[in-house]
Formats: sequence, C-alpha cells, structure tokens
Amino acid sequence: MNVYQYQHVMAGRNVLPAHCRCVDNATYINKCSETVLSHSGMVLIFSWLATLLMLLMSMNAEAVPAFARQTGQNCLACHAGGQFPELTPYGRMFKLTGYTIGERTVPLSVMGVFTANKVKVNDPAAGHTQDGTLTFNTGSLFLAGKIMDKAGVFAQITYNNYAGDTGFSGHTGSDNLDLRYADRLINKKTDLIYGVTLHNNPGVQDVWNSAPAWGYGVVPGSTGTGAPVTPMLDGGLAQQVAGAGAYVYWNQSVYAELTGYRTGNGVFSFMTQGNGVQTIIKGTNPYLRLALTHAWGAHNAMIGVSHLDVQQYPDPTNLSTPTDRYRDNSVDFQYQYLLDPHTVTATLTRIHETVDYGTPGALADTVDSFRGKASYVYKAKYGATISYFDVSSSLNGFTSPTGLSGNRGWTPEIFWTPMQYIRLGVQYTLFNKVNGVSSNTDGAGRKASDDNTLMFYVWGAY
Repeated sequence: MNVYQYQHVMAGRNVLPAHCRCVDNATYINKCSETVLSHSGMVLIFSWLATLLMLLMSMNAEAVPAFARQTGQNCLACHAGGQFPELTPYGRMFKLTGYTIGERTVPLSVMGVFTANKVKVNDPAAGHTQDGTLTFNTGSLFLAGKIMDKAGVFAQITYNNYAGDTGFSGHTGSDNLDLRYADRLINKKTDLIYGVTLHNNPGVQDVWNSAPAWGYGVVPGSTGTGAPVTPMLDGGLAQQVAGAGAYVYWNQSVYAELTGYRTGNGVFSFMTQGNGVQTIIKGTNPYLRLALTHAWGAHNAMIGVSHLDVQQYPDPTNLSTPTDRYRDNSVDFQYQYLLDPHTVTATLTRIHETVDYGTPGALADTVDSFRGKASYVYKAKYGATISYFDVSSSLNGFTSPTGLSGNRGWTPEIFWTPMQYIRLGVQYTLFNKVNGVSSNTDGAGRKASDDNTLMFYVWGAY
C-alpha cells in the first residue's frame, strides 16, 4: 500500500468505520468485522435500552444538550425533524452567528453511541474487533456554547473504543472543532453576517449537510463507502490540520468563505492530538466556498461550489522530498421541506480530485466521489433515509486485486427518536461494486454483496 493510499485511509477515519482497516497490498479493501447478536446479547440490549429510556424520561425539560439549554429551544429548532446533525435555517443562523444566540449556560454536553454490526460474509483477514453483542463504540465530550457576545465554540473530544484490530484498547483524541467570532449588520436593505473561524476539518465549518463532514456516514461505526481512497474534501484532512478562515453571508442569499489550512502541529497540536500518523502539508493551503441560497414558504434550497488545493509531503518524516498536490473541486446541493409533521431533506455532492505526484515521471491520479441522500421524518420521531455512494480512482498511484477501481452501493436506514435525547436506528449497506466489479472483488472469489453490512445503533446525547 503506497503512501497516498495509506494517508487517505489514516486521515479519513471519519469516512471509514473505526473497526475497519486496510488489510494488505493484495487485499486492501476495508472490511468490517463480523458481529453476531447472540441471545444473551439481545437480552442485554433490551435491558440497557429499558434502563436508559426510563432514566431519560425522568429528566426535566431542561436536560438537553448545551446549545438547546443556551437558546431555550427544543432540539427541533436547530435540527431538521430532530435528526441531528442536520441543520434547519435557524440552526444554520445559530452556527453562522458564532453559536452566540441565547444566554451563557454550562457549556458541557456528552454523547455516546452503541453499535452492533454484522457483515454478510466475514473476511477472516479483516480481523475481529467486536464481541458479538451491542457494544460501546464511541463517546464524546463537548465544550459547546457562547463564550462572549460575539464568540462561541463547538469542540469535541472523542473516545474511540476500537483502537486495534482485536480486542478493545480504546484511545481518546481531538475530534471536530470550530471556534468562531461573528457579527451581524441589519438595516432595511441589508442583512450581513460576517465572521472568522478556526477549525480542524475542511467542511466541519459548513452549515449545509451536503458537506461530507456532516452529511454522509455521520453515525459512528457506520460502513460509509468502504472505499480505500476518498478525496481530501471527503475526510482526507480530518483532525489533521488547523484552518483559519473568514466568511460572509449576505441577505440570507449568498455565502462566501476563504480559509487557509496548515499542519496542525506546534501551537495548534491541541486540534489534532490522538489521531494517529500526522499528515504534514506544506505552507498555507487555500479553500474557497461559494453558495447561493433561497427560502420560500416551508422550502429552502442551496447550491454551492468548493475548491481545495493541498500540497502534502508523501512521507511525513522526510520533508526534503517533493510534495504531492491534491486539487479538489466540488458541486453540492441541498433541499429541505419543513412543515410539521413532515420533514424532508435531500442532498447531492460531487467531488473531483486531481493528484499530481512530486515523484518525477509519476502519472497523475484522479479520484471521483458522488454521494446522494434523501431523508423523511414524521412528527420528529419516525424517520427513514436512503443514501447512495459511488467512489472511484484512476489507479495510477496504487493497485487493486482486480486492476479496476470503484466502490458503489446504497444504505437504507430507518430510525426512531423517542425523545430529543436519543435515537435508535438500523441501517443496511449494500455494495453493488467493490474494486470496480460485482464478483471476484479480491481475486479469490469474493462477491461485492459479501461486504453488505447490517448495523444497529443507539445514539444518545445530554
């Protein structure tokens, strides 16, 4: 596995499930380990759920995450149909104005996710990382809220229970971080929001769920695309860099942002701690974002474009070598319909990446990613989503068992939100293609459908 492939897999841990890994040069497909729900495991599941539900139901109305406590609003105000992390127009305004709406309160929240995965046909070479029952996957501590009248923060520290290929030796690391200062000018003709942001993941600062950081595979432990390589904008620099940017939002119609990313070390190392091999990029690397938005009645829509230009050292221990250059261009779209009791959200994201290697004579690579997602929520309790993914590469910088490239599939999901503190869901990822084919995906007779993965999860926050 070459450095380009390795760094994309290591840095893109938000795209791939925490319990998947690159196997070896011949069979590098990310496989999820098999998890079988035993009878005793099911008993534990329902016992735990019953206890948790009774505990949450006994809490008063103020026992909600930090932002809701700060604004005094129900989670539905910020999250479409209560489906965190999807934002409503109000939620987007809250984020753009620096998390400052409302009064300062205790800025701490916690989140925990329990998952159980079962792969259709387990690949023994992929290792075993779960014990066959509903298992604690990740837990997060949030420092989130208003710091002063014009400044606020969203900072997440996450404990990942799957640090190795076998057993449970967890680790804690810096997760998504977004520190903002913002102001708003309003008169009869103009509504202008402007601000600056310091964050550690390209896209985490975005307020639309068509950004990969918030839009696709956001449930910890979900299968995602299973692709060995994804574009930089699709998690390639997550929690590896420090980005400082400025943005404006004019008349709730035009959004523009310019951000520069540097290696998250030295004074910025607190933004990248505990996240494995450090990605080293050269100098300041630009990111540009432009979006047009429109709202009418219960509808709102956005269409946007983004560009990211990154120069990365292929060997982070040797900075005397030429850098590889990654240029990502994306087009994305989001539509929402919000009128009680119905909530509809649809997103589309297309990313094209060109990779020019610093090694003399090396052929350029391309990576293409297309994702789509549609969701429906009824009465902010019962919901369903369907997601589509298609990720491929030109294969010049690495090899595959088939000599082809491309992971393609669907993820249907149903979920239930019995209260604003907790969500229960089941999703099933179906692979149509792995390594560009539907059969003999590993050169040893494995079918793409053998990677199909069923996941049950419990996602709670307080």
